[in-house]
Amino acid sequence: MGIAIFIFFDVFLLVACVLLVMSNRETMVRRLSDAIDLRPRQKRSLKTTLQETGFSLGGVMGQLEQVLPKSQKEKSIVRQRLICAGMRNESALNVFYGAKVLIPLLLAALVTVSGAAKLSPFIVYLFAVGIGFLIPDFWLGRRIARRQKRMERGLPDVLDLLVICMEAGLSLDQATKRTSEELTRAQPDLCDELTLVVLEQRAGQPRADAWKHLADRTGINSIRNLVSMLVQAEQFGTSLAKTLRVHSETLRTQRVQRVQEQAAKTSVKLVFPLVLFIFPALFLVTLGPAGILMMESFKQMLNR
Repeated sequence: MGIAIFIFFDVFLLVACVLLVMSNRETMVRRLSDAIDLRPRQKRSLKTTLQETGFSLGGVMGQLEQVLPKSQKEKSIVRQRLICAGMRNESALNVFYGAKVLIPLLLAALVTVSGAAKLSPFIVYLFAVGIGFLIPDFWLGRRIARRQKRMERGLPDVLDLLVICMEAGLSLDQATKRTSEELTRAQPDLCDELTLVVLEQRAGQPRADAWKHLADRTGINSIRNLVSMLVQAEQFGTSLAKTLRVHSETLRTQRVQRVQEQAAKTSVKLVFPLVLFIFPALFLVTLGPAGILMMESFKQMLNR
């Protein structure tokens, strides 16, 4: 069985190399033409090189992801999750599904090389393939959660700057553009989403639709509430600056309440470590010497 698995992985690596060469064919032709051409040419930036490498990797992953059967509904759900994670590249979907094929094979190869399959080949290989298939989903979910947490943490600061810009005389669209430019380094994820809102409005989307798309892309309840408040304020003609200020204060109050809630839960959570770890050590330190003296006394009494 080991020889068959080894032959299988050799064939797989050969096919992967062929796919890599085919996907890099245009790049190789361009490099050969650049080498033959003796005219002075400009230096290629590191960003261009990384982008070309990423596109070629996406092509290889696109060949691998065709192995998995999937429906259009499933692909749309995965694409929405990738957008929530900030991965809007066209090759992101192919890389994701390609990873779901490549990682199980790599784990199976690792199991074969390490010799762990000798214990129970069927169970070990099944466990390795199942874990490898689920690793991209776990990674994507963790990336989405981290990004949403960063955006929730930076939303009050963004709203404060929006309020300042609007009270200075700017409209909501101009304030959104200025905020996305000013807070790019401090809040890159949220400013990236605001930049998309500005671009959608420039492309002709209505303001309400552009902000609703922001709520759909992020999947955060606080942003959904913000969009609802902005749409209602625009419909009823109320002040947008006051609406944003109230929402910012509400978010900060909710943050303080969450911290107080976590602090109140600390005493309950400490019960289990105290009972399982701290109390046994205290009993051993305090009652241990007394127990040893009692045992020695009983031995002396029995010897008499």
